[in-house]
Amino acid sequence: MSETIKRTILITGGAGFIGSNFIHFLLKEYPDSLRIINLDALTYAGNLENLQDIQDNPHHIFVHGSIEDKDLISKLCTDYAIEGIINFAAESHVDRSIADAKPFIDTNINGTLSLLTIAKNYRLQKFVQVSTDEVYGSLSSNPEDKFTEDTPLSPNSPYSAAKASADCFVRAFHHTYGMHTVITRCSNNYGPMQFPEKLIPLMILHAQSDKQLPVYGNGLQIRDWIHVMDHCKGVWMAYQYGKSGEVYNFGGNSEYANIDVVKLVLNLLDKPESLISYVKDRPGHDQRYAIDASKALTELGWQPTITFKDGLKQTVEWYISHPEWCSHIVNGEYLEYYKKQYQQ
Repeated sequence: MSETIKRTILITGGAGFIGSNFIHFLLKEYPDSLRIINLDALTYAGNLENLQDIQDNPHHIFVHGSIEDKDLISKLCTDYAIEGIINFAAESHVDRSIADAKPFIDTNINGTLSLLTIAKNYRLQKFVQVSTDEVYGSLSSNPEDKFTEDTPLSPNSPYSAAKASADCFVRAFHHTYGMHTVITRCSNNYGPMQFPEKLIPLMILHAQSDKQLPVYGNGLQIRDWIHVMDHCKGVWMAYQYGKSGEVYNFGGNSEYANIDVVKLVLNLLDKPESLISYVKDRPGHDQRYAIDASKALTELGWQPTITFKDGLKQTVEWYISHPEWCSHIVNGEYLEYYKKQYQQ
């Protein structure tokens, strides 16, 4: 290890969409002074191809493993003198949680508890839990109504219930053991390398192939969208400057109905709206999310810098310019990449 490196941080879920973007952001911002241990279980949404261009970076060490494996995490803390943990690892798709909640309990609750226990035992300096605005439930249609950090938790899906439970454990470890913990909650992320079960990449890939674009219900559910890099910057600010025991919301100030997002994607790809196909709505579908991020601005100096329309255009261009990544995901070939890597 270079003598200039002063800090080593454990990033969990770093082969996923947000985690991999976060690691790219850190390595760009701190090319010589930060070492990242990246722990990922490589479940269906973890993709080593997201890390392909940094696999030989000496400041990035990938470890294949589960956040429920306390022995492994303990060894990492000892071997690499871990300073702190930023936990991105999570099962995160609402539809999958409706079909089977157990993996969400295993990863989002038990996995977080495992990380917290190790962080306490090894007296790590900081623990950041990356959560979601979905733990707050659903908002009214009143545009003045927004989630704040004081909004009561009211999760409406098995996914958000598991994340809310994890957040409660983080709060409890701070209160009971005096641990330095911070919770971040963000609105809907979008950007490059997002697994195409989520709305925007799904619509991009379907539209490119002239397939029907499935839209739940009437498509009028409203979400606040934040570009993944704006979110990554917020998480890092929360790690560096966040007050212990606090929660910080990150939003993009970009509320759009799902159907309007779909139409924007079609317009960017010059595809007809006749591709839209309305399907049966998701059970318990939340109507509206919106974030008040004024606390992050006041205490951390954070604010979003990428407008939704600019970010969406960049995202569409990324998917168009990375056809191999897209085809590997759609065809399941990314799983073969794992096997290839581990057979070496």
